[in-house]
Amino acid sequence: MGCHQSIEVRAAGGDRAAFTALMTATKADLYRFVRRYVGDEAEAQDVLQEAYASAWLAMRRYDPARPFDVWLRSIALNKCRDWSRRRAVRRVVRGVMGLDAPEATAVGDNAPEPEARLDDQRRAENLQRALSDLPDALKGPLLLAALEGRSHAEIASILRITPKAVETRIARARKRLSEVLAGASRNGA
Repeated sequence: MGCHQSIEVRAAGGDRAAFTALMTATKADLYRFVRRYVGDEAEAQDVLQEAYASAWLAMRRYDPARPFDVWLRSIALNKCRDWSRRRAVRRVVRGVMGLDAPEATAVGDNAPEPEARLDDQRRAENLQRALSDLPDALKGPLLLAALEGRSHAEIASILRITPKAVETRIARARKRLSEVLAGASRNGA
């Protein structure tokens, strides 16, 4: 076989099979990130599909000198931010129109559970709600560090900010989460 191009270079050249292989290799990690960001499985699947569709459309502009996963993560993060903006608009519209969507108050499995499991579930829900309510500028760096174990330098590259800004945003996110969770536990939520 003649030229041995990397899979990223082949995908950037329009090779759908190479792009599909990149999707397969990155899907599990990227889904976990998006799922943690948006807080809902079905919404996460939609956001993930939007991220891959955008990546495919932008693939010819991909710079193979940059790590593919960093490039893809920045696209996914932008899609998560878009989702957050759409969610905020829906929330305002729902509030203005006085609509109470039944799915907004659904709790999931209604089967009786032991009290300890309910406490764990409440804590997990409080954490997910607190994460969802974090501003995008704080949420992205925190999830990239905590969920994916990325270094400040990697996060800085993904977000195109300085490592010091990453450090500051993560500290602010942790502080805000601690405050919200402490308030929730004091209020018995």
